[in-house]
Amino acid sequence: MQVAEALALARSLGVARLDALLLLAHHLKRPRVWLMTHDDEPIDAPLAAAYATDLERRAGGEPLAYLVGEREFHGLALRVTPAVLVPRPETEVLVDWALELLAGREASVVDLGTGSGAIGLAVRHRCPTAKITATDASSAALAVAADNARRLDLAIEFVAGDWWQAVAGRHFDLALSNPPYVAGDDPHLAALTHEPRSALTPEGDGLAALRRIVADAPGHLNPGAWLLLEHGYDQAAAVQQLLGERGFDAPVTRQDLAGLPRCTGARWRG
Repeated sequence: MQVAEALALARSLGVARLDALLLLAHHLKRPRVWLMTHDDEPIDAPLAAAYATDLERRAGGEPLAYLVGEREFHGLALRVTPAVLVPRPETEVLVDWALELLAGREASVVDLGTGSGAIGLAVRHRCPTAKITATDASSAALAVAADNARRLDLAIEFVAGDWWQAVAGRHFDLALSNPPYVAGDDPHLAALTHEPRSALTPEGDGLAALRRIVADAPGHLNPGAWLLLEHGYDQAAAVQQLLGERGFDAPVTRQDLAGLPRCTGARWRG
């Protein structure tokens, strides 16, 4: 098999060309641009077989990030496994907002439900003065996040536990979370079966985790601290209402790159 034949195989299976290029570059350990000028380069049989197997997995809906073991997020190359949700570009809105609030100052920050560590690590990378604590109820997810921290040489504290229970008795200057928020009957879940369901949906109307985080937040926030939450495109009003009813100052919602309301935050007066 040659490079051109490998890409033709991907096309016949309905795999997007960019995905096919990234997957082949991963197997050949070559830059993607190299493939564009070496379409007659031979691929040895074992590599060709492994590539073909991964193409079939990708055609079956398995995320490319799981196949190559990596996903870029906010300028960081993060290791990802099926134990964690694949980081999404829309979550970068949450990180950008946090960095604006921190403005390079010293502050204590908690990332609730860290998964791969994407949010906490990105904040720590851009704001070295921030002291980050990242929590998750999944020991497998925490292992992935801790490995990412080691590889990226970013110092973060990792704590096992369910939402605020992981940091009982502690207070923070900023709290961030991208909790599961997809409704349990959302048809989009059918295309996401390869990712951990518990990281995607709390079942029901999708607001259960958001309700818990907001309800318990005041007991863990310093006066003037912000709580920033990612949510579904149709949940902004509900999250604003939760924050307002809990006593937070005027909640604000920000849009993602697609122009959809994606993150809502508010300040705790204390």
